[in-house]
Amino acid sequence: MLCAEKLQRLMMAGVLIIAYFLMSIGSIYGNILLFFVIAMIVLWAITDFCPSIWTFSKLFGHCKNYR
Repeated sequence: MLCAEKLQRLMMAGVLIIAYFLMSIGSIYGNILLFFVIAMIVLWAITDFCPSIWTFSKLFGHCKNYR
């Protein structure tokens, strides 16, 4: 079952794949997309707030740890 944290990681991987593809064909949009992802990760590291996890947790709920 998908939950906020897993969905965010899958989405980040998908966005990075798209950015890599765009950069490989020489598009400036790949660099812009990569800069956006880096900026969001830095925001998450500094403030401990990730907008996508916040949004996905409202829609899908947080992951439950079974450990």
